[in-house]
Amino acid sequence: MSGTEIFLTALSVIASVCAIVFGYAAFARNRKKDESEAGKNSGVMLTELGYIKSNTDSIMRKQEKQDEQHIQVVERLTSVEQSAKQAHKRIDRIEAQEKET
Repeated sequence: MSGTEIFLTALSVIASVCAIVFGYAAFARNRKKDESEAGKNSGVMLTELGYIKSNTDSIMRKQEKQDEQHIQVVERLTSVEQSAKQAHKRIDRIEAQEKET
């Protein structure tokens, strides 16, 4: 083997090793980038979920207030119906007294 052949063989081995090292370095760097990107996406998703949860809680509180108001209206309506029923009885009694006289 001549010196040129040994030099070319060594150069090929060194080039192969460098290619493997640089390939692994690029892979590691891209993996870190991918993990960082995944972390950002996860953070955005958690933020959005928190926003949705707070809006849902707000809607539920408003609905509970409306339910309470509805119950109050029904109670007041029942009271008005009873009052009207009593008023009709009094009116009927007054009309009956007028017919007798």
